[in-house]
Amino acid sequence: MSDTAVRVRELRKRYGDVVAIDGVDLDIARGEVFALLGPNGAGKTTTVEILEGHRRRDAGDVDVLGEDPGQAGRSWRARLGIVLQSATDAAEMTVREMVHHYATYYPSPRDPDHVIELVGLTGKADVRTRHLSGGQRRRVDVALGVVGNPELVFLDEPTTGFDPVARRQFWDLISQLADEGTTILLTTHYLDEAEALADRVGVIVGGKVVALGEPSTLAGRAQAMATVSWTGPDGERSVKTATPTQVVAELGRQFEGEIPELAVTRPTLEDIYLGLIGDQP
Repeated sequence: MSDTAVRVRELRKRYGDVVAIDGVDLDIARGEVFALLGPNGAGKTTTVEILEGHRRRDAGDVDVLGEDPGQAGRSWRARLGIVLQSATDAAEMTVREMVHHYATYYPSPRDPDHVIELVGLTGKADVRTRHLSGGQRRRVDVALGVVGNPELVFLDEPTTGFDPVARRQFWDLISQLADEGTTILLTTHYLDEAEALADRVGVIVGGKVVALGEPSTLAGRAQAMATVSWTGPDGERSVKTATPTQVVAELGRQFEGEIPELAVTRPTLEDIYLGLIGDQP
């Protein structure tokens, strides 16, 4: 079995005169959590739909779990889990009924009751989904996405509309799935989410991948200039520097002790991302 779950070379897709994907190259390792970032209309959705086998490409080579998604059959699809942005609507079914029902669609499903436990809904197993909160319904979506025991899970904007507590709980769930060896491809507009979950991120703009790497080092982030700020006798001061430790040491000698309001900051992932996408919405 290859160590690569997804391999894409020179992927291209047009809609009339509009170029949606313009030569995308991408590799995702098995067991990796990969976040695909980009502004609206950048080509994220089209790329993911081609990888899922839901949209035909115009050109390029695509290999997902060892097969071409454009030609793969039902046995290949059973190896995927897809969690769409919109919630599943089966209001009158209980959580247990839904997960057990979906498990019958797959040749080698996980134990449905274990999946319900995995997503933290054991106490809600016999509750109809219309009585669940938004965060709990999203957990049902994940349960349905992983009950087939997939090797690769696609998550499309999984925490849109979540409150902060629900988002953190959902992050814990995704991290647990990753720890079990599931490959995850995540699309999100939340940069803190990508940084918390992803081993690597890719930024796509205008149908092209413009940056690829770990969140901490993306587009030279680790080597970016730091800002050292403090409060001096004449008010707030700051300086950009490649050697913040040296600057802080010099300030310590000047102040002969504590440096008032000292802060050392580097560009956030959001800063890097906004620089990459430019004026895109």
